[in-house]
Amino acid sequence: MSAHLQNINETRALVVPAHKRRRAASERPNWHLTAIAIVIVGAYLFPLYWLVSTSLKSPDQIFTSPPTWVPTPLDFSNYTTAVFDNPVMLRALGNSLIISIGATLLTLLLSAPAAYGLARLKLRWTGVLLLPFLIAQLLPAINVALPMFTLFSQWGLVNTYSGLILANTVGTLPFAVIVLRPFYLTIPKELEEAAAVDGATRFQAFFRIVLPLVRPGLVTVAVFAFVMAWGEFVFGLTLSTQREMQPVTVTLNSFIGQYGTQYGPLMAASTIVAIPLIIVFIVFQKHITSGLASGSVKD
Repeated sequence: MSAHLQNINETRALVVPAHKRRRAASERPNWHLTAIAIVIVGAYLFPLYWLVSTSLKSPDQIFTSPPTWVPTPLDFSNYTTAVFDNPVMLRALGNSLIISIGATLLTLLLSAPAAYGLARLKLRWTGVLLLPFLIAQLLPAINVALPMFTLFSQWGLVNTYSGLILANTVGTLPFAVIVLRPFYLTIPKELEEAAAVDGATRFQAFFRIVLPLVRPGLVTVAVFAFVMAWGEFVFGLTLSTQREMQPVTVTLNSFIGQYGTQYGPLMAASTIVAIPLIIVFIVFQKHITSGLASGSVKD
């Protein structure tokens, strides 16, 4: 008996270290994957660095060969010329802010109940109803902008904030519905049934119970809707023929002339345009990550 116990103990002594070795091996960092990740991140961040670097260079440093990697001394005159002393650019930044916020709010207002209906109503043609949203995501913006210009001209919406907000919402709404629908599918129907037993209507259950539970999805949709509207170019170019109504993406073209390009002011203005997007992603990074992860469910 004692010999048998001794054999068992010896076996355990051999097995446990092997288990620990496998665990240690699994926890050991994969340096090759880390190196690949660093290279990929560097490739994405380098254009942003070059954008900011060029905006801080004097005109004679921009075209030097070999290129000046770190501008010395820093020259902020491009920002003064492009933005702070340029009322057209300041107006364009304000236009883009109004259009982006308006399109984001309207997208949330329309997509939240639309996605809820597609998630809760068990129809035989649910897949068919989702097909137009998928097709709208694939259509080039120019294919929508031209007929939209004709329609908005008849309605008096050209060169108005309402028209630009509505046009951008047309571009962001299909994406918002497709992203929000899986969030509603993760919420048990029993919660709404319990609310109905307590006397709540369907609208009350939707606003008081369902919407707070899909808050990560709403934040994700809001962030991407704002980013898409902020960077939209085709609708702004087509539906704002007056310069005072143009968004900042269209106004950036003013630095590109027939006989040359003002690279310094252009890079400075582009840096200012990119700052709100960077701030939004930094502030809502956690919500976006959790939102995309929690919304990834199967029907």
